[in-house]
Amino acid sequence: MDYSIYQLLWFFLLYSFIGWVMGTAAAAVREKKFVDVGFLFGPYCPAYGIGAVAFAIFLPELRNSLFFLFAGGVILSFIITLSTGFILERIFHRKWWDYSRKKFQFGGYVNLPYSVVWGISAVVCISLINPFLGQAISFVPTQFGKILLIILYAVVGIDFAGTVTGVAAVRSRLKKASLITNVSENLQKTADSMGEGLAGWVQKHMAKAYPNLEAQKLLAAQQEKERLLEEAREKAGVFAVGCSFYKLTALFFLGAFLGDITETIFCLATTGRLMSRSSVVYGPFSIVWGLGCVLLTAILYQYRNRSDSYIFIFGTVLGGAYEYICSVFTELVFGTVFWDYSDIPFNLGGRINLLYCFFWGIAAVIWLKVLYPRLSALIEKLPKKAGIIITWIMIIFMVFNVIMSGLALNRYTQRHSTEQSPADTVSEFLDSHFPDERMKRIYPNAILVDS
Repeated sequence: MDYSIYQLLWFFLLYSFIGWVMGTAAAAVREKKFVDVGFLFGPYCPAYGIGAVAFAIFLPELRNSLFFLFAGGVILSFIITLSTGFILERIFHRKWWDYSRKKFQFGGYVNLPYSVVWGISAVVCISLINPFLGQAISFVPTQFGKILLIILYAVVGIDFAGTVTGVAAVRSRLKKASLITNVSENLQKTADSMGEGLAGWVQKHMAKAYPNLEAQKLLAAQQEKERLLEEAREKAGVFAVGCSFYKLTALFFLGAFLGDITETIFCLATTGRLMSRSSVVYGPFSIVWGLGCVLLTAILYQYRNRSDSYIFIFGTVLGGAYEYICSVFTELVFGTVFWDYSDIPFNLGGRINLLYCFFWGIAAVIWLKVLYPRLSALIEKLPKKAGIIITWIMIIFMVFNVIMSGLALNRYTQRHSTEQSPADTVSEFLDSHFPDERMKRIYPNAILVDS
């Protein structure tokens, strides 16, 4: 990593403030009045801080290629913006921004022109601003800087808690004012009925002038019909309806298992070797494939009825970006490279290559068009109570599995980076239960990286 945790914490705060200033200034010019664009009460937008920190972690090694640096910024901002918007809507039941009426948008959360701006920002941040900020931070006495960070993050934490509490209070008041809402809805229905004749004429005229609008109208009607059907089935007691938490969790485990088996068979067919492709020490589960299935399903669920080529392109881009991020993350956290494509043509830093990106695109099409409908129907056949119990048992098992895998990998790295004998009971337990021979069987392609 080019930057320390201390520097990244400063980057988050500084870019959150800079983003707030720029966003507020742009809104003031556009609206000709002061508009606070921040989600929180204070002068900062955490989304910009999160984006800047993600750029500083995942993109520095692309600085030698402006094209890949720009593309990485676009893709990373796409994932962050989409995830942030999706999570905020699920928590607060409202969209904090909506690009649905824009021409080049995705799910209402992402607007392509803004993503291009993010890509340019990534180039500027990595090449110019981050080195400058790194030098500026070094001039602040470290002890004083740490104390100041604690104070500032405490303020942000209090602000966040106050904002969430305020939003919850507003929602509570709105529920109590349901009578007023019903009156307003009745008035709106009256107005709607008066305009139905004119609206119908306009729609017919627009359909003749712009034939594509009719297709979009039919698609929107179909999506609304599916949403109402899902609500009805959920009320009827069906387990894991739609793209819900329990559905995504079940798909994670199924995707992790099927991905591990698929990779094992692929390696056997291409190399003649039967080797483990698991990410964890207990069971044949590939975390990368499991999370990939969740990511593809959550992002592309509303577009699952689109063409195969549409899903293939998105799967190729998202899969490549996801695999690259996973590679950087595991190297930073565990000091280990689990795959290296340096010998394959059209690779990027050995972390991804064009051929496997195409595999991600093909996998996305097969997943959404073939496997997902069947697996979704199978999951929903589980009794609701039993499904919930099984899901949480599997979650607890996987959390334990991931923790043990992380400890075993960390100890495996330590054994190869120092000659010191085990210093505590935990290290002795890991050495006896996860010796080098067993770790090499579980992770045959793992490459230890010098710190």
